[in-house]
Amino acid sequence: MHKQYQHLVANFMLAVSLPLVFMTSAFAEPNPKLWPTVQEAFFAKRDIQAVDFMKIEAPRRAESGAQVPVTYTIDNAAANGVVIKKLYAFVDANPIPLTATYHLTDMLGNFQLSTRIRFETDAFVRLVGETADGKLYMASREIRAAGGCGGTVDGDDAAIRAAAGKIKLKVEEPVKFGSAVSTIFNIKHPMRTGLQRDLVSQGYVPAFYINKATFTYNAKPVLTVDVGVGTSEDPYFKFLFTPDAPGSLEVQATDNEGKTFTQQLDLKG
Repeated sequence: MHKQYQHLVANFMLAVSLPLVFMTSAFAEPNPKLWPTVQEAFFAKRDIQAVDFMKIEAPRRAESGAQVPVTYTIDNAAANGVVIKKLYAFVDANPIPLTATYHLTDMLGNFQLSTRIRFETDAFVRLVGETADGKLYMASREIRAAGGCGGTVDGDDAAIRAAAGKIKLKVEEPVKFGSAVSTIFNIKHPMRTGLQRDLVSQGYVPAFYINKATFTYNAKPVLTVDVGVGTSEDPYFKFLFTPDAPGSLEVQATDNEGKTFTQQLDLKG
């Protein structure tokens, strides 16, 4: 587990009582009272300003709490000079609320990223942006979905592990250098949360998940994602980036057991 992520999660677990905060019935009303506790655990004593230049697009009610589609955007023009360098994505009613942290670069331009996340019960998605000097900004959206973090799992564990780490990486063509291109990353992985039970034994299945994905172009950083267990099975990220010349797009992903998976794609225009 990434050290910063582990530290933040530890702070959160110390700050709240799980029975009080998380033992919520399916499709309960999203509870706005949860966020102050999460905020204090992750951003103690720091002010966060609600803004319109960051947005979260998502269904009001998702078909499955295990696969909730969301799109995060930052409108640079509307930001009026505010430059977000890091984005924290939370589901405030999840047992582990931080779903992922995104480290941004100038190659992303007007940031737009689509992914899929988990919900244990109806909740607010919170997107917190941080500038280089530590100022914090936030967008929120409530979504109804349930049952995505716990439950039971089954299947052939050996086969699941053998398939884990297979990557699909592509960009939409034609590629025009100097203009944003749509990039899709998908990696096969069960993303076990550590809260799921084995269907037969009913014991808890150990956490097993992708914890980082790093994208580079011609060896220059494009996007780094610290991935949490709130990200859905078979992690999916679709984002825009601007290649300035022909070159190689590469991704390196790691999991919490120390395995590394890579894929490379040449862009020739």
